[in-house]
Amino acid sequence: MKKILRPLLLVATCACMAVAGQAQEADALVKKVKDKLATVKDYQASGTMKVDVSFMKIPESKVVIYYKNPDKFRIKKEDGIAIVPKGGGNVNLGGLFASSNYTAVPAGKGTAGGVAVSIVKLLPLDENSDIVVATLYIDEKQSVTRKAVMTTRSNGTYEMEMTYGQYINWGLPDKVVFSFSTREYKLPKGLAFDYDTGEKPAAPAASDKEQKGQLIITYASYTVNKGVADSQFKQ
Repeated sequence: MKKILRPLLLVATCACMAVAGQAQEADALVKKVKDKLATVKDYQASGTMKVDVSFMKIPESKVVIYYKNPDKFRIKKEDGIAIVPKGGGNVNLGGLFASSNYTAVPAGKGTAGGVAVSIVKLLPLDENSDIVVATLYIDEKQSVTRKAVMTTRSNGTYEMEMTYGQYINWGLPDKVVFSFSTREYKLPKGLAFDYDTGEKPAAPAASDKEQKGQLIITYASYTVNKGVADSQFKQ
């Protein structure tokens, strides 16, 4: 019996050590991404925003985006209307990493935007967290998140795909494509009206309820760590 049990115990011990090692690697990988983003204390960025939702007429517009560590984020359209995205991590990953109250679980390898990535799932430890699980597709070489899939209590599941360029050393994207279900996701205040007419848009037809919508932000320039007044984030 002892001859049988010893190999089994050895196998079980090795398996446990392997799982623990993978978990530590996932923690280290997330920490690298978080540390890079933490070098950005604040920024003001200019760019354009396009909203693609079948039942709303929202023209592409110029925007100014404000961020202040750890989780203050606001978009202002050229007409002065402010948009405050709701939900954990929306459009800006800084908010997701504002807390360390989560468990990182390795979920294999894959690709995102044609780049090889490691997949890590973040499981919040706070039972009141709006995020149920966040799946991150992390570029290990650059220590940036190429894609994130969020499952939330209030807004269903949505995705963010990030494209990087000249600001990659800060962990800041040149473009963010935010995809969501028009049935589940609650559009931020400021996007609930048709700016062409000033009238509230018609509700989506039944056939539209399962459709996907997109919010695309293309960043032209960032001014990083030069200070952003708290007044920019007031309602």
